Amino acid sequence: MDEDVLWPQAVKNKIKTGNDRELVHSYPYRSACPNTVWADLLHAAEGELFFAGYTSYFLWSQIPRFSELLLRKARTGCRVRFLLGDPNGEVTRAREAIEDVALSVSTRIRITLEYLDKLGTVPGVEARFTAPEDAVNHVSLSVFRFDHDALVTPHLARLVGHDSPLLHLHRAADGGMFDRFAEHAEELWSRAVPVGH
Repeated sequence: MDEDVLWPQAVKNKIKTGNDRELVHSYPYRSACPNTVWADLLHAAEGELFFAGYTSYFLWSQIPRFSELLLRKARTGCRVRFLLGDPNGEVTRAREAIEDVALSVSTRIRITLEYLDKLGTVPGVEARFTAPEDAVNHVSLSVFRFDHDALVTPHLARLVGHDSPLLHLHRAADGGMFDRFAEHAEELWSRAVPVGH
């Protein structure tokens, strides 16, 4: 039978195929993604939580009882990682000048570090600063991974994270969009420097 008989255009427009299958939802602004999406993904994750946002400070105000959830996840064997920008780094200073907002990039990173410090030393929870040579690639793209789901924010020009778009991806196949962004974050992590060293 002819493909158009089996799959009329109206059906094709509704069914995702190929790499498009991995795109669960897109939001024109990170702040437009409901808090429940973040919380649901966090609660569902069992093996991998990787917060590769340059500052990631907003997670504590966006997800209720975030610190408690992180501790619970780590204690049940989930790997929890934070990849942050260096608050004293050259790229951080340059980004602060670009954004020109009162809550500076370095302050937002230090807020995250303060929350992580309050967690104490917990097996399974790691934090690193991006290597200086990778910082420009990190500051322009945030990847938040929850097992086989990811929330990805490409940062636009002078906009802060909450004003940039967000993509919700779910891994469907090798080499798809999810893998591309996950591999980017892993590469940055591989060269990153442990916090406190």
